[in-house]
Amino acid sequence: MQQSRSIGVVDVARDAGELIADVVSRLPALPPVIRYYDEFDDATRSITAPTEATVFELLIYGRPHRLDFDRYPGAYGMLVKHIFLFLLGKGLHVVSAFKAASGAMHFSASEVEKLVDAGPHKIGREWTVMRARDLPQDGYRFGKTLLRLLCVRRLCGWSPTYEEFIRSSLPGPATDSHAGVRSGDVFLSVDEEAAIARHLDETVSALTSSVNAPPEYEDLCDAGMLLCAYQFAMRPIQIAMLTMRNVRIWEDVPGEAPTVHLTFHMAKQKSNSKRKPLTRRFKREWAPIFVALKTWRQAKGVAGAAHFFSVESNSEAGARIAALVRKLIDSEDLGTATDLRHTAAQRLVDAGASHEELAEFMGHSNVQTGLVYYETSATHAERVNRALGASDIYRRVAKIAHDRFISPEELTQLKGEQQIAGMPHGIPIAGIGGCKSGQPACPFNPITSCYGCRKFMPLHDKAMHERVLAAMREVVVFFDQSSRGDARSPAYLQLQRTIAEIQTVIEELEEDNG
Repeated sequence: MQQSRSIGVVDVARDAGELIADVVSRLPALPPVIRYYDEFDDATRSITAPTEATVFELLIYGRPHRLDFDRYPGAYGMLVKHIFLFLLGKGLHVVSAFKAASGAMHFSASEVEKLVDAGPHKIGREWTVMRARDLPQDGYRFGKTLLRLLCVRRLCGWSPTYEEFIRSSLPGPATDSHAGVRSGDVFLSVDEEAAIARHLDETVSALTSSVNAPPEYEDLCDAGMLLCAYQFAMRPIQIAMLTMRNVRIWEDVPGEAPTVHLTFHMAKQKSNSKRKPLTRRFKREWAPIFVALKTWRQAKGVAGAAHFFSVESNSEAGARIAALVRKLIDSEDLGTATDLRHTAAQRLVDAGASHEELAEFMGHSNVQTGLVYYETSATHAERVNRALGASDIYRRVAKIAHDRFISPEELTQLKGEQQIAGMPHGIPIAGIGGCKSGQPACPFNPITSCYGCRKFMPLHDKAMHERVLAAMREVVVFFDQSSRGDARSPAYLQLQRTIAEIQTVIEELEEDNG
């Protein structure tokens, strides 16, 4: 009888799957139980008798997932099981292992054998052919993981020394995961952000009102999830995983708004070891939303490990956030939690945050991840035009929310603390309007922060606002001439925003006069 050929030599007479069966026979047997950690429910899950199982039933982020091995002929299904276990053993998250194993569905047994049989010296040609097929990313993940498994087990001519070659020399198809960021399609406009802020303000008002009925529990949960995504750029999985013990509430000063802190973990990390805890503090004016939610949950006797928003999965959290935002901004496409995350990141960059500050805020383990938000920064001339309000490209189209216009007579009747006055950048300005809450209750700078605030009541006097606009433009020119017109300067960015909002008030007055 002729001796069998060694692995790596093509035998055209060999049945499809024979090489796969030979590789599987050289791999160690699967353990009797495969365990993985379910962070959503804080529990360890088990897959019993994986060798005989035809399906792996997985629970990931609250949703059931299936790895069906009946779809693969012969030993192919067993090879997929080994790849799944191999990634779990490398410390990768069960999501990463599931996606890579699912990529096997894009390959036939004969196509897998071509990859296995190519060896290190012919893999370049086979990989080029595979790239030309334009497979989903999971397909390429499966292919690379298969080759890495062969390296670790020293099969088919592969060895651990080739792992770096696989990582760097076998690329997937060219994709741009940040195309929406570069084009600006994922960012909410200022007016759309104002609509979200108004909804949160109105929710708080309904909670503290003695006349109107308080919001329903489901609506309160939706507002809380929206607040997490809007203020802290939290992902749906981070929001869905919040538990009662993650939310801490205390009163610093009796009678004042309480302080609310929450703690959540970094998400979308390749390894669980990189999931560091992040702590954030809510704005005091929106803290009553979380106070009401926790009070309601405690009254129902909910345990500390229970999910704070009562959602069953990250998909449910994302869907409810998107539905609420799209209702508020009247859009059918924009408004997902990811859009809110991108908008929050760009908002932070526009305010002058460094790369390190952005990475810490977004929960990125690498500061390079957020560089895309800095790539579209305007040139020096464009920054000056934008700050001066002279560029049509950067002129704000939507109206900024404010309470209402008031007459000079109404201004004189306001209390002294409600009449706005200040000296922004050394320029004395007064008489521009009133504040619904009163200046002592506002933590922001007067004048520069009033324009665009929904509690601002502008004076119904176009000439007054034109004088303020001229004064602000003089400050911009001074900043530029003294080399202080840096795009990273928060003061410079605040000036350009203030000027745009003053122009909006003037345009509204012009429309009224027209």
